[in-house]
Amino acid sequence: MLDLNLPPFDINVKKVNGKPSVFDKLRRKYIALTPEEWVRQHFVNYLITEKGYPSLLIANEIQINLNNLKRRCDSVVYDRALSPLVIVEYKSPDVMITQAVFDQIVRYNIVLKVKYLIVSNGLKHYCCRMDYDTQTFEYLPEIPLYTEL
Repeated sequence: MLDLNLPPFDINVKKVNGKPSVFDKLRRKYIALTPEEWVRQHFVNYLITEKGYPSLLIANEIQINLNNLKRRCDSVVYDRALSPLVIVEYKSPDVMITQAVFDQIVRYNIVLKVKYLIVSNGLKHYCCRMDYDTQTFEYLPEIPLYTEL
């Protein structure tokens, strides 16, 4: 798989039913190894090891209902009261981060109303802090530590 702009780690990859799969520590099972999944596993590891996000407060593939349609947030980070705090959307490294990608995560946020939105393709990472009082958002220069959320 492609090198990412994320710290390397000892990722657990093996063949399951003849297809490459990666062990997702959060879901506790092997998942098909796609380029997007490669980014997710590296980014979640980065949040835990570099940014201090508690692994027990991160969940992958969280289903939401949006306009009577079932959608899935790639990852959701919760605060200590178990309220959603961050939505993270991952794309394959060959997918450019465009306005359409942000539009997707903003739609998910209609349901969850989190304080932070993060988008990553493994090469570029963007984080926004939402301000619901002024109906604005601010791009942050880097992904905040969990203690700063």
